[in-house]
Amino acid sequence: MQTSDERPKLYMDEHKLKQDPHDYGLADDPFDIESFKKKFKIIVVRYQGNELEFDMVGVHPGIANAFRRLMLSEVPSMAIEKVYIHNNTSIIQDEVLAHRLGLIPLKADPRLFEYRGDESDQGTEQDTLDFELKVKCSRRKDVKESSNFDSIYKNHKIYSGQIKWLPKGKQAQIYSESDVGPIDDDILITQMRPGHELDIRLAAVKGIGKDHAKFSPVATAFYRLLPEVKLKKDVVGKDAFLLQKCFSPGVIGLDENDRAYVKNARYDTCSRNVYRYPQLADVVEMARIRDHYIFTVESLGALKPDVIFIEAVKLLKSKCRKFLDEIEAP
Repeated sequence: MQTSDERPKLYMDEHKLKQDPHDYGLADDPFDIESFKKKFKIIVVRYQGNELEFDMVGVHPGIANAFRRLMLSEVPSMAIEKVYIHNNTSIIQDEVLAHRLGLIPLKADPRLFEYRGDESDQGTEQDTLDFELKVKCSRRKDVKESSNFDSIYKNHKIYSGQIKWLPKGKQAQIYSESDVGPIDDDILITQMRPGHELDIRLAAVKGIGKDHAKFSPVATAFYRLLPEVKLKKDVVGKDAFLLQKCFSPGVIGLDENDRAYVKNARYDTCSRNVYRYPQLADVVEMARIRDHYIFTVESLGALKPDVIFIEAVKLLKSKCRKFLDEIEAP
């Protein structure tokens, strides 16, 4: 088992990064499956709603980055692909309106649908979800004078909740509108005035983020290296308070004697502000652990973040299997 001092690190000097003299780089490490099993760990740190934070320990940076790219670009989701505008008398242009509608995230589980084949067809119940948006703005007769447009006009603001699902085939027996409609009902699409009208039909299909960002199932998916902060000397009094302000909140704590100590280095941004003060520049050793990745995954809502990560693992596995089949083929 590696101790904290044996783990591969990058030291952060004032103007440069410095590699550990005993660390020859992860790329030069011979791969051994048994050693990998002992070192590799995934630790869930925080899971709230659609946001997941977990640690991935003991992997090569290329593998960590592969998971990030797969979650962003190749885990599929459902999104509005075709917008058939029968009537649009609002001030927003057809192209802009279609783009805004396409970016509205849908609740539909992409694992229950197939990829759509021929672009020219109308789709089937296995690969397409149809919606419509039919709304007209009018003046309320019972309101005479008001400075509030919402009280003067009916359908002054058009929201995603006004998009109605049109079941295709036997879809109504399998899904409900709450299972396939927009994630949120309060996404503003446009604003209108009396006489403005929208009559639009929408078709949602399954796709992946590398074809268009609207198909990405995550709002964000990123990782950073685990920070490590060590104090080489005792720091007390005014210098201790100054040291505390040099780091992110919660990183440096003060005991009852106003002596500084490292409370939790995990959420430090490694800003190096401490090097601005000559009396503090030599008391801190800052580093990042090169094989410890802190992942943050925020889902849009159709798939839970842990499911998105598992789907990324399945995709990487299938890609590896395909590669092995190709190189082993006669």
